[in-house]
Amino acid sequence: ARMALPALALLLTVALLHTQASPSARSFRLDYEHNCFRKDGAPFRYISGSIHYARVPRPAWRDRLLKMYMSGLNAVQVYVPWNYHETLPGVYDFTGNRDVEAFLDLTAELGLLVILRPGPYICAEWEMGGLPAWLLWKPDIILRSSDPAYLAAVDSWLHILLPKIKPRLYQHGGNIISVQVENEYGSYYACDYGYLRHLLGSFRALLGSEVLLFTTDSVQVEKLHCGTLQGLYATVDFGPGSNVTEAFGAQRRVEPKGPLVNSEYYTGWLDYWGEAHASTSTAWVARGLEDMLQLGASVNMQVVSWQRAQPAGEYMFHGGTNFAYWSGADYKDQYKPVTTSYDYDAPLSEAGDPTEKLFAIRTVISKFQPLPVGPMPPATPKYAYGWVALQKYADLLDVLDVLCPSGPIQSQFPLTFEALKQAHGFVVYHTQLPWDVPDPATLGAPPHSICDRGYVMLQKEYQGTLERDGQTTLHVTGRAGDTLDMLLENMGRISFGANTSDFKGLLGNLSLNSSPLSNWLIYPLDIDIAVQQGWPLAALPKSSSGGREGPAFYTGTFEAPGIAWDTFVKFPGWSKGLLWINGFNLGRYWTRRGPQQTLFVPGSVLHVGRPNNITVLELEGAPPTPLLLFLDRPLYNRTLSRSS
Repeated sequence: ARMALPALALLLTVALLHTQASPSARSFRLDYEHNCFRKDGAPFRYISGSIHYARVPRPAWRDRLLKMYMSGLNAVQVYVPWNYHETLPGVYDFTGNRDVEAFLDLTAELGLLVILRPGPYICAEWEMGGLPAWLLWKPDIILRSSDPAYLAAVDSWLHILLPKIKPRLYQHGGNIISVQVENEYGSYYACDYGYLRHLLGSFRALLGSEVLLFTTDSVQVEKLHCGTLQGLYATVDFGPGSNVTEAFGAQRRVEPKGPLVNSEYYTGWLDYWGEAHASTSTAWVARGLEDMLQLGASVNMQVVSWQRAQPAGEYMFHGGTNFAYWSGADYKDQYKPVTTSYDYDAPLSEAGDPTEKLFAIRTVISKFQPLPVGPMPPATPKYAYGWVALQKYADLLDVLDVLCPSGPIQSQFPLTFEALKQAHGFVVYHTQLPWDVPDPATLGAPPHSICDRGYVMLQKEYQGTLERDGQTTLHVTGRAGDTLDMLLENMGRISFGANTSDFKGLLGNLSLNSSPLSNWLIYPLDIDIAVQQGWPLAALPKSSSGGREGPAFYTGTFEAPGIAWDTFVKFPGWSKGLLWINGFNLGRYWTRRGPQQTLFVPGSVLHVGRPNNITVLELEGAPPTPLLLFLDRPLYNRTLSRSS
C-alpha cells in the first residue's frame, strides 16, 4: 500500500501535466467584456502580414516567412484559392507549389500563427477571385449565392479542404487562430443571407464550434449590412488615410462589443496594365501604424485593430508574382487587368527583398514589443545573365496541330471559352470570307464581346488587334474563301465586385459590314502542355514566313555560369506575350503598355550545368533582332524600380 501511494501520485502528476499541455487546454477566443482577443486565457496581440503561397515558388517559402518573422510579425494571413487546387470538377492538386498543408506546417515550424482566409471567394486580384472557371460551364449559375448548383460545388470543395485545416487549428494543437468566411461579401450585389448561413453551418460542421470565424467588409453601412451575419465576428477594412475613429465606429454599429479589427490595412497597391507603377509613402505608412499602436492597438499587418490587445494590419506584406494565367482584373468603368508582378509596393519586394518600408515598419514595431534576436536575412542574390539571342520557330497558325491535337470544334457561331471548357489562355476562331471584299470593309464585334483581346489574321497576315473596352473594328480587304483567324486571349477574369461571371472568348458574332460571319472552326489551345513536354525545342524547326508581325513562337537557350540566382528578363523592342523558361510559365509581358518592363525569374526554375530553354509567344510584333536581356533588378515605367 505504501508503494501504491507514490505510484498513484506520479500517475496523477503525469495526467495533470498531460492535461495542461494537451491541445484541449489551448484556446483563442473573443473577450466581449474587455474588448480584446484572448489566447490561452491571456490578452493577446498578434502582429501579422499577408502572403499568398500561390504567388511564391515553394523553394522560396521559407525565405519569405523567415523575413516576415524577423520583421517582428508573429502571424501571417493566408488566402486559399479554390481554383488553384480544384482545376476541374473533382480533380484536386495539392502537390508542389500547391501544397498548402506543407506551407501551413512551415509557418508553424517558424513560430508564426495563421489567420486563414479560405473563401470560397477570396478576391486577392486573383483570377475570378479564386472561384473556378468551370463553375461558368453552367451559364446561368448565380455565383456567391444560394443557387443550388453553386452550393453543391462549394460544399464538395469545403469537404476536401477543411478536413486538412481542422487538425491545424489552434484548439487542436496547430497554429491557425481564426478563419474568415467568404470575403467582402457586402460588396457583392446578391446580399444573400441564406448563402452566408449555409457557409456558417458548413464551416462549423467541418471545423467545430470553438474556432473563431469572422467576416471582412468595407466601412459603408450598406456593405456591412449585406456582409455580416450573427455567428460570424464582423471586421472592417480601410487604408492609412481614413479617419480611424469613424471607420471603427462603423464596425461598432454591427459589433457593439469585442475587439475593433481592420482586416486589410493597405501599405501599398497593385498595378494595372497601362497605368503608373503604384507606390505608397514609407513615412505615411509608418506614421499611420505608429498612430494606431499609440492608441493602444495591437498590430496585425493585414488586420488593423484598435484598443488594447487588438490586431492591426497591412495588405500585402509580400506580394509575389502572378505566374502563368493567375492574374485577375478589376472593373472600374472599364476592364482593368492586373500586371504579372504583384510587387504591391509591399515591405518585401516581389523578389522577397527587404525594403526601406520593411525596416521602417520594423522600427515602429520595436517601440511596442521586442523584436526577434538576430539580423534580418539579406536580399536574395541576383544575377544579370546578359543578352540572349532568340530565333523565330513558327507562326502560331502553323502549329495548331501541336497546340490543339484533338482538332477543331465546328460551330455555326462562335463559342465562349466556358462552352469549350477552356479555363485560361487562348482560343483560335477560324472562318473564311464569304464574298469578295475589294474595298475596305468593317470587321467588327458588338460592344464588350471581345473578351479580352483578339489578334486578327487574314490569309495568315496580321491585321491588328481588337480589344475589350477598346478598339472593336478593323478595315479589311480580300477575296471570297480567304482565311480569317482571330486568336482570342483571356487576360484574367474579374476578381472583385458584382461581375464575377466574366465569360471569355468571342461573346458575340464577328461581322463584316454588319453581316454576321458563320461556319467557324474553333481551336482551344493548350500551349502549356506542349511546352512542358519539351516543345518546340525538342521539335524540328517549322518553315515560316519569317515575318515579325502577329502571333509567333521564338526559342533560345542560355547557360547559368555555375549559379542559379534570381533574375529579371527585359523585352527590348517586343510588344506583348508570354515567357516560359524550362517549361515554367512566368506570365505575361506587355512592354508597349507597361508599367511593368521585366518579368521576375526565380532562380529555382533555372538549371545549372545544362542549357536553360526559353520559349516566347509574341502576340503582336517582335523586334528585328529578337533578343532578351537578363538583369539583376526589375524595371517599371522604363525606370529602375525601388527594389535592388
